[in-house]
Amino acid sequence: MCGITGLINLDGDSVSPVILKKMTDAIAHRGPDGEGHWIEESVGLGHRRLAIIDLSPAGHQPMISSDHRYVLSYNGEIYNYRELRAELEAEGVWFRSQTDSEVVLYALAHWGRNALLKFNGMFALSLWDRKEKILLIARDRYGIKPLYYSQQGNRFAFGSEQKSIIAQPEFRKKLNKPALLEYFTFQNIFTDQTLLEDIQLLPAGHYVTFNAHNSQLTSHQYWDYRFREPERPADKREYLEELDRLFKQAVNRQLVCDVEIGSYLSGGMDSGSITAIAAQQFPNLKSFTVGFDLSSASGLELAFDERATAESMSARFKTEHYEMVLKAGDMERCLPNLAWHLEEPRVGQSYPNYYAAKIASKFVKVVLAGSGGDELFGGYPWRYYRAVNAQTFEEYIDHYYFYWQRLANNTQLKQIFAPIRSEVEQVWTRNIFRDVFATHDNELNCPEDYINHSLYFEAKTFLHGLFVVEDKLSMAHSLENRVPFMDNDLVDFAMQCPVGLKLNNLAEVLQINENDPRSKKNIHFQKTSDGKQILRDMMKACIPDEITQAKKQGFSSPDASWFKGESIEFVRRQLLDSNARIYDVLDKASLSPLIEQHLTGEENRRLLIWSLLSVEEFMGQL
Repeated sequence: MCGITGLINLDGDSVSPVILKKMTDAIAHRGPDGEGHWIEESVGLGHRRLAIIDLSPAGHQPMISSDHRYVLSYNGEIYNYRELRAELEAEGVWFRSQTDSEVVLYALAHWGRNALLKFNGMFALSLWDRKEKILLIARDRYGIKPLYYSQQGNRFAFGSEQKSIIAQPEFRKKLNKPALLEYFTFQNIFTDQTLLEDIQLLPAGHYVTFNAHNSQLTSHQYWDYRFREPERPADKREYLEELDRLFKQAVNRQLVCDVEIGSYLSGGMDSGSITAIAAQQFPNLKSFTVGFDLSSASGLELAFDERATAESMSARFKTEHYEMVLKAGDMERCLPNLAWHLEEPRVGQSYPNYYAAKIASKFVKVVLAGSGGDELFGGYPWRYYRAVNAQTFEEYIDHYYFYWQRLANNTQLKQIFAPIRSEVEQVWTRNIFRDVFATHDNELNCPEDYINHSLYFEAKTFLHGLFVVEDKLSMAHSLENRVPFMDNDLVDFAMQCPVGLKLNNLAEVLQINENDPRSKKNIHFQKTSDGKQILRDMMKACIPDEITQAKKQGFSSPDASWFKGESIEFVRRQLLDSNARIYDVLDKASLSPLIEQHLTGEENRRLLIWSLLSVEEFMGQL
């Protein structure tokens, strides 16, 4: 896990070592163990190293192939690098280190871009071909590691974070207003845009080539999710046995490491199962939990602290357990640093993740996380059921698009964006939503197809947003975050697993809807223990029944209570002041009533308030 950056001067000028170092220094937190630069005329690559595998100087980057043709700057972990190395050695490749970086270099040199499909892990990389004068930048299948790029003026630049690109003295920072509308529609950005003009996020499963001869930039998709019902489903017992095998294989694969490794233990099923497997390999494995002071919480948020269940599992797995308790005010204290590291907000409240990474980084350099289990195995049935009865693709889009307007509806957004209406009126967020499926098979013949469409959508958008956030917030503390659920073999299995083995109540939902008793139907639009059933069944052998049978509980702080309670003055000061920076682009008269609705307890608008606080901080740092 490291940080990469680089640039090409399109006018042929030599790359300035001073500028390349500034770009690399901007992401020093991603790699405190070393730095490296490589410059040849108009091309420069930079690297910051967080040493995880083979801690020797042999892992220094940028790394040059023995024939001096290729130069690599790489960030990530390839968990099957030993198998790939054996293949390459059998074909005559000689290695001088034990790093996965060197395997990545020679895999790309030997197999070309097809090597990307052989990598089982997470990565963002750049490879300069000195002979052909072509730069390749690429990102892993699922988008676990971010990679940004930009072409502004006579500079093509890229980096693990936007900070590297912005560090160029001539780069002009300007708010991307259409992307801001997209964010306030979905609390996420589904396109490759960012909140800064001229900086794009390379989509997951893509690579870009930049030809320095003609400045031609070409983007390619080399992999995509493919959820679908199997033509000949096997017996449920066979699925369970295979899932058990693949899950253990995935966790054990990701334990490869030359530094100490730990595990998050949230109190939920996914992190609990990963910890259970990892603890079998590492006695006294360190585990980490963030809980919440609920003394001023109310309603559903009284159940948000899961420390007791985490402690129970720690005792069962015999881990060395550490906890942190967040209280009202902790969000206010970390917001400036969090916004700087995050660069732009995505998905929900993320400051608990910031603190979780902070405590874990005090003890270990690598941590295992449970991300991906929900999206692969149907952990959000109350979402999927809202569109499962659609009759056509367009009807499905309408239903799901309506649900995913998380912060404000279209009428409210028109009013909120009134000050910059002329600059965003060309943005059609329904089309952006629909375009998520642009490369997906849209054949829809049965309810299971619609569920698989929703799984595809959430993997491409919500899960991807989580990965971007988790990467930034873990690297803020120089901590490598690994996600065993995103093992290639396990993902392939999940995409072919029948929907009926994931969701318990699909048939009931369909039946109820036919008779349309609305009050009963709404039961299925609430969080339940329906969902991830095959995962629950498999994990019974690892963790207690009260965990496998529990209702879905997200990792969230009681902000609805805190925003209208102990943090109310902070919220008022930040968001109801006419001089707040968000009102340079948003309409205060439209937003103030929505904010007041939450502060008076009339409506729960915690997501909107969090997003406004985040964007206010972002604009202050712009």
